[in-house]
Amino acid sequence: MIGVVAVLKVQPDKTADFEKIFLDLQNRVKANEPGCLVYQLTRSRTEAGTYKVLELYASQDALKHHGGTDYFKAAGAAMGPLMADRPEIEYLDAVE
Repeated sequence: MIGVVAVLKVQPDKTADFEKIFLDLQNRVKANEPGCLVYQLTRSRTEAGTYKVLELYASQDALKHHGGTDYFKAAGAAMGPLMADRPEIEYLDAVE
């Protein structure tokens, strides 16, 4: 399994728009990607405008498929203007 933690910093006045776009993406991922075991947006309790996406994939192929979907690419383009900084992405290997 492969884990991903993505830290997303959103402009303070754009958080509602960001959440709407991301939740649509999240629903599409959960409905269409059986290799994506967890795909959950979370909001920081201490840093305004900071979100962390918790992701868990069954395989490298599932992760690659996720990044190649049309809905992922469209959501990224729509969220781009709402961001306050570049995303920070960390890839993790499951310890089993």
